[in-house]
Amino acid sequence: MRTANPALSAKTFENLPYAGTGDELMTLEGTVNKTALLFLLLLLAAIWTWNIFFTTNDFSAVLPWMMGGALGGLAVGFLIAFKKEWSAVTAPIYAVLQGLFLGGLSAMMEFKYEGIVIQAVGLTFGTFAMVLFAYKTKIIQATENFKLGVFAATGGIALVYMVSMVLGFFGIHIPFIHDSGLFGIGFSLFVVVIAAMNLVLDFDFIEQGANNNAPKFMEWYSAFGLMVTLIWLYVEILRLLAKLREHK
Repeated sequence: MRTANPALSAKTFENLPYAGTGDELMTLEGTVNKTALLFLLLLLAAIWTWNIFFTTNDFSAVLPWMMGGALGGLAVGFLIAFKKEWSAVTAPIYAVLQGLFLGGLSAMMEFKYEGIVIQAVGLTFGTFAMVLFAYKTKIIQATENFKLGVFAATGGIALVYMVSMVLGFFGIHIPFIHDSGLFGIGFSLFVVVIAAMNLVLDFDFIEQGANNNAPKFMEWYSAFGLMVTLIWLYVEILRLLAKLREHK
């Protein structure tokens, strides 16, 4: 199996301990429940930093929470990837940390572009629902060629972002990534589509894990992996909507 999501890579279900039987096995229902719990924790943390920003209207008041959430989330994400069996504890921590970051980011975007957050949230969950429907009805199938194409596109996007970040340290700007011209909007739209297609791979991988009798803790790990994709999709939709607002 191949997936572009690094949290749900082709080796995710390899070299796992014997799962046992019955309640010790991963299930789709269990994964769905744990995903819902992680997003509840993320939402509560996001509300915290959102309220801080709109109470103070001060970027500096929310910046430490955002930085702590972003850097802490990155560190915990790496820990989860290497210690899957700890994910029942670390995945909720990751959700809270990402919530701190996303709440502050969302508040600042809402301050600059009124109404953008509700649009981004609606589009994110609407996209999730449509992709899930397309996957369940086999309109979109996770064939090997499909997986390879999404994997390659995701890797290309990651490379472009990495190069942009490195060049940014030297004061070099790649305009088509950040600008609100037609090329910049087209790039963001492409990234949103690829992020959405990663959901297909995540759905397929989680289903394969349940069918292959993975151990119970993989429900937490798989929920974490799905959340990584959804967070990426939400942030990219925010960027796209912001570009569209500026283009007008």
